[in-house]
Amino acid sequence: MKSAWPSDWAGRISGRACPMCQSERLDEDTYGIRIFSTADVDAVLQRADIQRGYTLVIWRGRHVVEPFELSEPEAQSYWKATLTVAKALATFYRPLKMNYETLGNSVPHLHTHLLPRFVEDPAPGRPFPLLPLSGDEARIDPAALAGDADALRAMLG
Repeated sequence: MKSAWPSDWAGRISGRACPMCQSERLDEDTYGIRIFSTADVDAVLQRADIQRGYTLVIWRGRHVVEPFELSEPEAQSYWKATLTVAKALATFYRPLKMNYETLGNSVPHLHTHLLPRFVEDPAPGRPFPLLPLSGDEARIDPAALAGDADALRAMLG
């Protein structure tokens, strides 16, 4: 089965049609609650009921598709923030394993999916079956999500 890349792929790659470049840096949006930020990175705890603790770390500097496009200081900033958030997630949720997925196959802008893996898991021992988010997925209970976000923000300072 063959598929084609989206017709606006060149615009996405260049940043002209990049939804992450065009989005504002809000504390909350349709997708989640920001739990950590630096000058060039946001970490957003996701509302979608895919996996408790699922967090997206988003590069907010210039448009970059691949991690190797970052300068050395930018890379240090991005990965330091990513690992800081991952450590907080691991401490708070106590998963069996943390997964780090830096894909960009639908939104080619540098971001990393942090996925805690638990005993009750949809794919033990295999990559997490992450589905594209449209914003209308089943959601984690808002009170539970807000409580998690508050606790994680406190941990992350």
